Amino acid sequence: MEQFLNPEIKSFILSYQELFSPNSVCICNGSDEEYDRMIQLMIESGTAERLANNNILVRSDPQDVARVEDRTFICSVKEEDAGPTNNWVEPSEMKDKLNGLMSGAMMGRVMYVIPFCMGPLGSDYSYYGIQLTDSPYVVANMKKMTRMGQKALDLMNEYGNFVRCVHTVAYPLSEGVKDVPWPCREDKYIAHFPETREILSFGSGYGGNALLGKKCFALRIASCIAKDEGWLAEHMLIIKITDPNEVTRTVAAAFPSACGKTNLAMMQPSLAGWKVEVIGDDIAWMKSNDKGELYAINPEAGFFGVAPGTSKKTNPNAMNTIRQNTIFTNTGSEDGKPIWEGIDSFAHFKNIITWKKVLHDGSDKVAHPNARFTVSANECPVLSNDFNNLKGVKIDAILVGGRRDEIIPLVFQTFDAQEGVLIGASLTSEMTAAAKGTVGKVRRDPFAMLPFCGYNMGDYFKHWLAMSERLPAIFHVNWFRKDKDGNFMWPGFGENIRVLEWIFGRLKGEYEGKKTPIGTVPKVEEFNVKGLDEKYSKQLSELFKVDTDAYMEFFEELESYFQSLDFKGRFPSEFNDLINQFKNRLANANSSPKSL
Repeated sequence: MEQFLNPEIKSFILSYQELFSPNSVCICNGSDEEYDRMIQLMIESGTAERLANNNILVRSDPQDVARVEDRTFICSVKEEDAGPTNNWVEPSEMKDKLNGLMSGAMMGRVMYVIPFCMGPLGSDYSYYGIQLTDSPYVVANMKKMTRMGQKALDLMNEYGNFVRCVHTVAYPLSEGVKDVPWPCREDKYIAHFPETREILSFGSGYGGNALLGKKCFALRIASCIAKDEGWLAEHMLIIKITDPNEVTRTVAAAFPSACGKTNLAMMQPSLAGWKVEVIGDDIAWMKSNDKGELYAINPEAGFFGVAPGTSKKTNPNAMNTIRQNTIFTNTGSEDGKPIWEGIDSFAHFKNIITWKKVLHDGSDKVAHPNARFTVSANECPVLSNDFNNLKGVKIDAILVGGRRDEIIPLVFQTFDAQEGVLIGASLTSEMTAAAKGTVGKVRRDPFAMLPFCGYNMGDYFKHWLAMSERLPAIFHVNWFRKDKDGNFMWPGFGENIRVLEWIFGRLKGEYEGKKTPIGTVPKVEEFNVKGLDEKYSKQLSELFKVDTDAYMEFFEELESYFQSLDFKGRFPSEFNDLINQFKNRLANANSSPKSL
């Protein structure tokens, strides 16, 4: 540690160096040479292999493939501050436990010190962190996902504030112990300490469990900072939309993981003259200016996307983004190319090696369902020139949406911001492979933040309501509606520009829409179907239909869900009034026919 470090940073590093007992300490500078060194270390250890176009493929241990929400903890001083949707442990109890487990955990390894910035360097929207880790995989991924290195360290040295992020794979190489390609532990802990802005991660080397700038910092800890400071840290993409007349609008959208965020963020529109540019595909930090307008940045510097299902048909811009300089995790491979379900027909591939490193014979998946790609945003051909805007971008609309095959219309606009907050809080979706659990089971996921809100969700709802006067128009979308035979009623992907066009028209005051008890849906005649496959255009009236009986049941179930949770007196009474508002409109709606 020859270089200058302010006393607070130096003390943080030295205290964990003493605890972990690594062979050496390396302060990372974020250079390309350092990245290449990490890749070479992984290749030599059997963790990674080189693919074509400067891509690499990493295969994890089969027990370490996703977020482990049951081992993720919010360690606030008061249990009620964690709330009913988080796992809580008292801070000193968790630290005592982890300090015991972490003692000597880096023996035989290097402790890497990663200084990083979440958000554009020097922006008033950005926050800084230092991650300690013994994983070259983490160092390599953090280079792509954050603004990492000397510039971030210089700013921290000057200003002093930083989030403390501590990670170990917890596989010490004591005498006689041989290393393995993917070291990890069965007993994993990902612990967050909101009051002291700390994260301790033990035993997992995968994704958001180990890349602590992502969900741990940018959502769980940042959501607490945002509540305290009066802004929003959200699980949202950010896109800039430009119409054929060069009018632009910027939209933030909340979808649960693997529900089409990256597909929407990198959409290739099917309508001529329209353009969609990506600012972020996963996380948005939003602050209001002195005019009450909401501005946002993407705190991340890259994309950590789900590979299965990504193809030239579903997301051509994503495929172009990951063509080179990408880290693939748990995909298959063939002849130097990454392979996964949904990328292409496997018929012409002869020698596919699966993510489990065996020859594919059709009996198992080629890629793990949660296989990922990590790539710098600079590789994206539709990256907005506002990506590094220090002042952020003005948010003109907020979208929420889950993966639902019934009830929810293709799109509707809420009547006001407070009703929009309730609709965001009512979000439901079928579970995916991004998190450990029952795939396909419908679960409630308010604002797609259920696994990521770092405090009592009752307070989170109150915070959104308190922000309501500064919120733009709010829309709910659902690309996944199915007919009685189980077929998708909407083609999705690039055709979703038609939904965005209607939203665009609403923002400009051009489309009147049709009022229903839940909000405003499109009129069939004002929705652009030019060039759309007739089998979909014929179903528009069904896609826009609001079944009043089904929605009455929806709100009754929502009411029961909120009542089932012990918010420790933090639940906003306004939600009860809003639910009754919806139910009264549904009850008063014309009941013959039952749907509107």
